Amino acid sequence: MSPEWLAIGLLVGFFALLMIGIPVGITLAASGFIFGFLGFGESLFHLLPARIFGVVGNYQWLAIPLFVFMGVMLEKSRLAEDLLDVIGHLAGGLRGGMALGIIGVGVLMGATTGIVGATVITLGLLTLPTLLRRGYDPAIACGAICASGTLGQIVPPSLVLILLSDIMQLSVGTLFAAAVMPSLLLAGLYAAWIVLMGMLRPDSMPPVPLQERNAVSRRELWLRVLKVALPPVALVMAVLGSIIGGVAAPTEAASMGALGSLLVVALARRLSIGILREVMRSTTRISAMVLFILICSQVFSLAFRGLQGERLIEDLFELLPGGINADIWFLMALIFVLGFFLEWIEISYIAVPLFLPIFAAANVDPVWLAMLITINLQSSFLTPPFGWALFFLRGVAPPQITTRHIYLGVIPFVALQLIAIGLVFAVPAIATWLPKTIGW
Repeated sequence: MSPEWLAIGLLVGFFALLMIGIPVGITLAASGFIFGFLGFGESLFHLLPARIFGVVGNYQWLAIPLFVFMGVMLEKSRLAEDLLDVIGHLAGGLRGGMALGIIGVGVLMGATTGIVGATVITLGLLTLPTLLRRGYDPAIACGAICASGTLGQIVPPSLVLILLSDIMQLSVGTLFAAAVMPSLLLAGLYAAWIVLMGMLRPDSMPPVPLQERNAVSRRELWLRVLKVALPPVALVMAVLGSIIGGVAAPTEAASMGALGSLLVVALARRLSIGILREVMRSTTRISAMVLFILICSQVFSLAFRGLQGERLIEDLFELLPGGINADIWFLMALIFVLGFFLEWIEISYIAVPLFLPIFAAANVDPVWLAMLITINLQSSFLTPPFGWALFFLRGVAPPQITTRHIYLGVIPFVALQLIAIGLVFAVPAIATWLPKTIGW
């Protein structure tokens, strides 16, 4: 059998194993080993150890457990609860003010935890019953919670950006800097949509009652803002500022972030042996999952390249009319469709590397392309049937919330993500201005 047919069989076999429920890491390794062995025999096993050693020996991967530790520590300490209450009161006088508060908390939790499940579950448990009790439309409430939870996938520091930096051979600091403006753009689009809906459908998002807002004095409220919001914000600014400013490498900044999260939680008098034990377990579990998939993906990519899979991709792109822009939109469409069925990490290690040689040959700005991919990957958390944000919220939602409410609620926010992709495509400076300005 020719290598090209084996490459096609590799892709078909991968998706077949994935659809029947085999974990993604095992699916990557199994399909790679089987078709790689059929294609070029034992030589696969001779090449693989050096390739895996080169990956796991990369110094930058130390940033993953350190950033995960920082995020899980801040999430387990329940600082987000106090933060949400404060922001909700500050924005509560507006129609949709509580929903705007949720978006604000989503940005901050995205920068501190970067864990979609933690953000969605926390916001779902804390805010959804309150929003329903105050007369919010169930679909709007569910959509705001799910969408704000996904912001952690683009707001730096983000695991998506760290993994893409390896896949696309880019500096982590460059991607962190490039993601600042697109993440703010996306959060701004979410907020604008909520304000617009508050004007068009005022009964769907009533403001916080005046009596409840007056129960807390303005001075007390701002003191709570300083107490609750300042420490995590200062920690995030210190970590990101040191990376973007070139003061520290991402791994060094991540270590300071992990230490800083311990100090923030200790100063809030919420650090205990039980919390530390739980944080260590969660950090180990999440980091092991990411690195296991990373190692298994090397088997798949080595087999695919050895079977001349890249040549198949080049031939496919030659059939597309419209030049390089059509190629980019084809990749965006493919990632979006895959997001209905696969997780972002699977898409990152399967779809993205297949097309990179085409764009490198066409001199496409890799930083700009990485931001388009990152925004697009967010949609995989919101698109049914396998959007993880939908699953997380469904698991903690009150009985009166149906799956239909959640699905209808996320549709406008998926559309806003597509609009954000279009804006970054039309105005590349949104992604490239900050890295160029600071000299990355």
